[in-house]
Amino acid sequence: MNEFVQSLKEWVREDHLLALGKAVLILLFGILVARMLSRWLKISKLHAQHSMILRRVISVAVVILAILLSLRQLGVDMGVLLGAAGILTVAVGFAAQTSASNLISGIFLMGEKPFQIGDLIKVGETTGFVLTIDFMSVKIRTFDNLLVRIPNETMLKSEVTNLTRFPIRRVDLQIGVAYKENLERVRAMLMAIAEKNPHCLDYPKPLFLFKKYGNSALEFQFSVWAAQADVYQLKTDLYMEVKKSFDENGIEIPFPHVSVYAGAASEPIPVRVIGSQEQHVRSFKPPLGELK
Repeated sequence: MNEFVQSLKEWVREDHLLALGKAVLILLFGILVARMLSRWLKISKLHAQHSMILRRVISVAVVILAILLSLRQLGVDMGVLLGAAGILTVAVGFAAQTSASNLISGIFLMGEKPFQIGDLIKVGETTGFVLTIDFMSVKIRTFDNLLVRIPNETMLKSEVTNLTRFPIRRVDLQIGVAYKENLERVRAMLMAIAEKNPHCLDYPKPLFLFKKYGNSALEFQFSVWAAQADVYQLKTDLYMEVKKSFDENGIEIPFPHVSVYAGAASEPIPVRVIGSQEQHVRSFKPPLGELK
């Protein structure tokens, strides 16, 4: 114990305290410079994605440089430290092959720029706004305010849909009407609805596209164009306006149903009512005769 106290007294001399003070000042100054550069890049006119990457790279580089200068002031041999760091880097590289793959994929994503910070994208079943594009992953905020982290390697291999890349988008409404309705009349009503809605663009013009004869309805698609910010609200408004207009004009929107037809060569299916009016029992006669 006495030897430890004596060695501590020998180390705590004026020159050692001065070196320690210089090291602390250098470290604090480096952290301050890193924060100042980060704030300056944040308010600069660079793109948000480039600004974020530069801020992180410069901040880490300045702090590491400050730490190295501080250790040098304390008399630490930089050659030994750098050699140990090199060995550690090789070991970490072998142990982190997935991270290396994500890093390379991130560089490709940043160079290709399929999306940017703030874009609304869809990756698989995940849809949300891009928060960050890092070297290892992309972070997305979904519509229900959840944070989703997707590795860059997955982003590079998956189909990514950028929903906000272009200023306008098309809104597709899938609608069906009964077979008895006049499609020309229905088409005119839908065009009038689109013309009255202030969010529907005049060009490109609305599109009425007949799709098929469905099981219980004439199915068609009605498409209009709108500004990017109005797409989701417009789709809801149009569906509500179509339903209201159809009801007011007696246009039937059918629901799926099945018609039972025994055929021309078969007798009609008989229906018998047995018992009181509250209890009805139906008896169906097969086309080939009653089963005995």
